[in-house]
Amino acid sequence: MQPSSFNSGPAPTPSDAPSEPPPGAGIGLLARAADAIGFSSGLPAAIAAGLSLAASRALGAAEAERWAVLAASGTFVVYGLDRLRDTTRDRATSPRRTAFVERNSVALSVAVALAALLLTATLYSTPPSVILLCLGTGAIGLLHRRLKGFAGLKSIYVSAAWVAICAGIPGVSVGIGPHLAWVAGILFAGLAANLIASNLRDDGATLLRRRPRSVLGFARALAVAGVFIAWVAPCELGPLAWIPLAQALALSFFRPSESYGHLAVDGALLAGALASLLHFALR
Repeated sequence: MQPSSFNSGPAPTPSDAPSEPPPGAGIGLLARAADAIGFSSGLPAAIAAGLSLAASRALGAAEAERWAVLAASGTFVVYGLDRLRDTTRDRATSPRRTAFVERNSVALSVAVALAALLLTATLYSTPPSVILLCLGTGAIGLLHRRLKGFAGLKSIYVSAAWVAICAGIPGVSVGIGPHLAWVAGILFAGLAANLIASNLRDDGATLLRRRPRSVLGFARALAVAGVFIAWVAPCELGPLAWIPLAQALALSFFRPSESYGHLAVDGALLAGALASLLHFALR
């Protein structure tokens, strides 16, 4: 929102300056806060941390906090670099987010550098298998700028990369077992549903003119499939059902807008992860 204009006349002195913010300032502050949450890389990083903690809890992985920091810092770096480097193309698909990134490019660049330092420090003394998994997934993330124009492919490889980081790292740390396949399937269903919905928003100039209801219906079906996978999985993994369930609820009210896409559709993954962690804690 634009700040309110003042009437002409001399500027008020400190003694007669208004003690309350001008009308609409509170709304403008909330809008800016929503933009900062939705358009920075902070939300993807929080989602990665939440999903990693939930997967670690489901798999019984030690050092869950370490893997969550690794997932969050790596996600912040990959998403931050992509948004800083590709403003030209993103301007056509996500104009509000691109404007936010351009206005705050210096601060975001500093934040990415700090996240990279945190990532490096966390990788220190990490098992080689985890480092190799991070390097491979990070390479895919850095190639995202060249690959993201292919909507169908993007939904698959980005979802797989998220699963590799959020479930693969805890899984590798405890040894690959049957539970990892269940956890990966549940997360992949929720993440793929999220990515398909993001394609409807980001590629609206093409996809929304084709069969948006069919595409959105498929995304909803994937989210419901994730709930079903959690239901038939071993009972100790049941709390993970909150992740695809939250995504299914967000897609039930889907709107092809940037704010809804980032705050509601993406935020549903974080809400589902937090609900899963709470469920695990109460068992």
